[in-house]
Amino acid sequence: MQTTNIVDENIKRIGELFPNCLTERLDENGKPETAIDFDLLRQELSKSIVEGPEERYQFTWPDKRNAIRLANAPTTDTLRPCREESVDFDTTQNLYIEGDNLQVLKLLRENYLGKVKMIYIDPPYNTGNDFVYNDDFAQSAGEYIHNSGQEDEDGNHLVANPESNGRFHTDWLNMIYPRLKVAKDLLSDDGVIYISIDENEIRNLRCICDEIFGASNRMGTFIWRKKNGGGQAKEYFVVEHEYIVVYRKSECVLWKDKTIERDSSEYNKVDRNGSFKITKLAKWGNTARREDRPSMYFPIIAPDGIEVFPISPDGGDGRWRVGKNRMDEIIENDLIYWEKKQGSWVPYEKEYFEGQSKTIKERSILYEVANTGDGSNELTDLFGKKDNFENPKPSVLLRRFIEPVVDKGSLILDFFSGSATTAHAVMQLNAEDGGNRKFIMVQLPEATDEKSEAYKAGYKNICEIGKERIRRAGKKIVEEQKTKQADLFSGEQKPLDTGFRVLKLDSSNMQDVYYSPEQFNENLLFEDNIRPDRTEEDLLFQAMIELGIELSAKIEKQELAGKTVWSVANGYLMACFDTDVNETTITEIARQKPYYFVMRDSSLATDNVADNFEQIWEEYSKETIRRIL
Repeated sequence: MQTTNIVDENIKRIGELFPNCLTERLDENGKPETAIDFDLLRQELSKSIVEGPEERYQFTWPDKRNAIRLANAPTTDTLRPCREESVDFDTTQNLYIEGDNLQVLKLLRENYLGKVKMIYIDPPYNTGNDFVYNDDFAQSAGEYIHNSGQEDEDGNHLVANPESNGRFHTDWLNMIYPRLKVAKDLLSDDGVIYISIDENEIRNLRCICDEIFGASNRMGTFIWRKKNGGGQAKEYFVVEHEYIVVYRKSECVLWKDKTIERDSSEYNKVDRNGSFKITKLAKWGNTARREDRPSMYFPIIAPDGIEVFPISPDGGDGRWRVGKNRMDEIIENDLIYWEKKQGSWVPYEKEYFEGQSKTIKERSILYEVANTGDGSNELTDLFGKKDNFENPKPSVLLRRFIEPVVDKGSLILDFFSGSATTAHAVMQLNAEDGGNRKFIMVQLPEATDEKSEAYKAGYKNICEIGKERIRRAGKKIVEEQKTKQADLFSGEQKPLDTGFRVLKLDSSNMQDVYYSPEQFNENLLFEDNIRPDRTEEDLLFQAMIELGIELSAKIEKQELAGKTVWSVANGYLMACFDTDVNETTITEIARQKPYYFVMRDSSLATDNVADNFEQIWEEYSKETIRRIL
């Protein structure tokens, strides 16, 4: 009987935007209440580090504020297309991106904000022997922004993180936090993220995800049996499992439960309502004792009026499988089937046959799913050699995650793509159900060990393995489908997309042409602001990034009035980076009325063309947004 507490409403709104800024504290009556961590909120809204000494409930570690800063810092990097390493470059909707995934994610944020339905990552585990990404937290924000290579003094992208390191957990947390923070922005409102991890960082990963996605958006944790016995125990146990934590972007996620075909032979009893099978109402097993659930110990009335109580396996007091309210519903709906055994009544619950399939919930323990041995066999089948990649995930595991949440036309992202298992799973699933799911794989070109089988086979870095795996898997899937269905690609059926467009992270296409007054001379007026090694297509993709156009958009190359003109997404963007562009070319482009037009500032043939530039657009397509590089 009071008006809305505006403070509580504001806290709720801020929590939706910045769940990491929610904390708990004691109010004036000593009771816990939700509050805003203003130091963290100021950090989210500031380009510099904000300090704050107030004690509060929080999950923190050294350099956490720097990790937040890195997630929010802009990047000057760009993505350059590589046609020669791509497959079906002009028609595919899939992307394979090489480079530091933090920088790549920031670039993708411009084009894919809220468009990714599912993210799966299998990041480096913090085992003491693996590597973590070398994000330098000692440098200033300005230095970081320009340090696009993300390399150490020896040119390495990765650094070792031995257990003897005093920052063992800190380094790993600083690596994963900013990447997850940026990745959240890419997820659609009904999007889901799966993260594989082992026991070394499972607790910390949950704390990070609770902060970034919100604890209320934690959907659960799968336990995956990655190998079938054997192996050496590092200390006390042989570890056979890994974890996959699952978070959603918001509460509107749609989870499709599995359906299984019913075995009609099990429904071997009949009454006036149809065929049914029976299930014991008494709990049976280690937790079937009365003391385990006292509220589930009560009598029900047998057909002859006798009270029947549940009995445990050892003959003592047991418990029912359901509580009193549910039992009353079962009795009221005539769903109890009684049998007399050895002079005593035994109650069962009826389950009627209602169609050919049954919906079941996913189980958290994935002990029956394929393991890393199956993943290795999958690669061996494609490459013909063993040990090209260490402990790869099997594609059937990824399909298990894709099917409950991903619609047939959705986008899937993996920014620790490794051997590209996710891409393989997407293509295989599309082949089986006619879907048009698309993938984006992101992988650092980490060098393979010179002693490894992969290196000996000619694969100098992980990206080469991933790209070749997609090529071979795609070819195999298409051949298998043609064998099963000869007319797969006939009529109106769309061809299966097994291609991918390769993009590589690089420094900006633009040169630094800004000089202090004492350095300036008249020759600088004519210096080109584009790096000399960059192509027209490099410039086109930079324009696509900056204008928020999907990087898989259709690209067409045409000639207008003797000049090369690029058309993206059926003329949504048109660009010309040629030299000596005259009024005729500009007019022909303007007549097509693109939404965006981009060109170089040095492209216009004469000053007279420059003078008439705006007039031409005003006459033929004044709504077109013009950008000059």
